Amino acid sequence: MNKWFKLGAVAATLFLGACSTSTSTTTSKDTVSQAQKNWDAIEKAGKIKVATAGTLYPQSFHTDKDNSLTGYDVEIVKEVAKRLNLEVDFTEMGVDGMLTALDSGQVDIANYSIEEGSKYVDKYLRTEPHKYSFTSMVVRESDNSGIYSWADVKGKKAAGAASTNYMKIAKKLGAELVIYDNVTNDVYMSDLVNGRTDVIINDYYLQKIAVAFGKDTFPIKINEGIYANPYSASFSIKLGNDVIQQKFNEALKSMKEDGTLTEISKTFFAGEDVTQPKDLKLEKIDFSDVE
Repeated sequence: MNKWFKLGAVAATLFLGACSTSTSTTTSKDTVSQAQKNWDAIEKAGKIKVATAGTLYPQSFHTDKDNSLTGYDVEIVKEVAKRLNLEVDFTEMGVDGMLTALDSGQVDIANYSIEEGSKYVDKYLRTEPHKYSFTSMVVRESDNSGIYSWADVKGKKAAGAASTNYMKIAKKLGAELVIYDNVTNDVYMSDLVNGRTDVIINDYYLQKIAVAFGKDTFPIKINEGIYANPYSASFSIKLGNDVIQQKFNEALKSMKEDGTLTEISKTFFAGEDVTQPKDLKLEKIDFSDVE
């Protein structure tokens, strides 16, 4: 579970960001024809090629027991493929290379969530959302890190990976940014407890898992009730591959209707159902002007 804060850019794009919904696209007759040909090729091969990170708990990671690839996103793809009578050919790669892999045809689907407002929104198709979440913060249990509202983040030392939406939020709120690169959860937690940092802003469900995992060692907590910026996560598909998008969405819809998606969610998110948005009071923090 120590891969939570290693989300980095993925946290800003895969989960963690803003609302993500499927993209409706108007295509020409030739494009639609090519989209069908692309799907026919997948069916003929009997497999669909998917890019995933393989390092991001609990979405895409390897088990300690036998090093097999699993995770919430991974198991969704496996079940979708099963319902489409396909096998899955996973290619593990860094998030930065996933859209390029889509463009080149190396993969058919990328485990990469494009957030609303991103420069990529109109350049790729998105599946229907499979996860809904929001932004929260982790603070010291002893003194709340002196933070009792989002406004109190001003002047505090915020820990995180560079260029994520979470660090952009911290910057927007006037925090001092403390940048980490590919470190484990215990480093983040230890620095928070000893005062090197004051707050960690990230995805609520990921923080909940991480805090529960480290509670016996690190006296930290989620700052309950201080939440912001709801968002949803989806998979990305090359623009023009409408048939792949349609087939994926149909299978995903059936998984929602028969409860399979919820079961997978509860398996990887400690009993939580992330397939539906929570009815909570969420503050909106606009960081669109933050570089």
